[in-house]
Amino acid sequence: MIKNLKVKSQPNFISPELATLTEKYFSDKDWLFEEKFDGIRCIVVSKNGVVNLYSRNHNKLNQKFETLLESFKKQRSKNFIIDGEIVAFEKGITSFSKLQQVKKEKVSVYFYAFDLLYFDKYDIKDQPLIERKKLLKQKFRFSTKFRYTPHILKNGEAFYKKACKKGLEGIIAKRKDSKYLSKRTRNWLKFKCSNRQEFVIIGYTEPQKSRIGFGALLIGFYDKGKLKFAGKVGTGYDFEFLKTFSQKLKKIETNKKLVFAKIPLKNLHFVRPKYVCEIAFSEWTKDLKLRHPRFIALRFDKPVKKVVKEKR
Repeated sequence: MIKNLKVKSQPNFISPELATLTEKYFSDKDWLFEEKFDGIRCIVVSKNGVVNLYSRNHNKLNQKFETLLESFKKQRSKNFIIDGEIVAFEKGITSFSKLQQVKKEKVSVYFYAFDLLYFDKYDIKDQPLIERKKLLKQKFRFSTKFRYTPHILKNGEAFYKKACKKGLEGIIAKRKDSKYLSKRTRNWLKFKCSNRQEFVIIGYTEPQKSRIGFGALLIGFYDKGKLKFAGKVGTGYDFEFLKTFSQKLKKIETNKKLVFAKIPLKNLHFVRPKYVCEIAFSEWTKDLKLRHPRFIALRFDKPVKKVVKEKR
């Protein structure tokens, strides 16, 4: 156990630390490197043996991922808070799209723990990350459903290249001696193999020819409180999504123009900014539009107003 810990009452939730996107990949003995999962961020809170799973914006996930609860209830300690990611696999690689199918079909889900924030009666957020991870590994019984996230030291560049070659989303670099901060920091950095981020759905175009539902989604992001148009996305949808989501879009149509920019498209419809989606793309253009965008999935773990262009 880490020495000189202070007793502190357990909070009901701790907002997660968020990583900053970077393209400056490096190796450094003062950093550790973990796989970046393509899943749902989850804060696990066990208080007197009562376990709750929360998304990063404090939405309860117990009902959707109830198969994970038993692994946490079986732990010796009944009071802890763990940070990690809920994932599902497709061909050996974590897949957010696969995770969205949990309610429709039998999809196996898993929790990867990568940080320990509270244990027994101690708040350990101010302890060095490397010590928090050691305690996490020592004090919990891991299983098929509840897994420890391994890391490597120093050799970040080689680990990143290996991850991209394997087809992973990327890696996370973390400063070994850093405290846990409930905000976006540069103590945690994202090395992404491809460009992906969340966008607000602000409208859609009408379908053409044999297409059903809608033609493309119009997407945007917030900049100083105002919505900016980022382009249209016409690929990545299956038949079922086109059919069902178009019905939801029609219910939230608005006559209000949501962005000031001219959108050179015909037969477009604006919708109230209610839904967030994740988009893969090749690059940003000079006028901040996406090149070669592709729809990945809807996201329900991030508030609409928090969707901004990721800084590098």
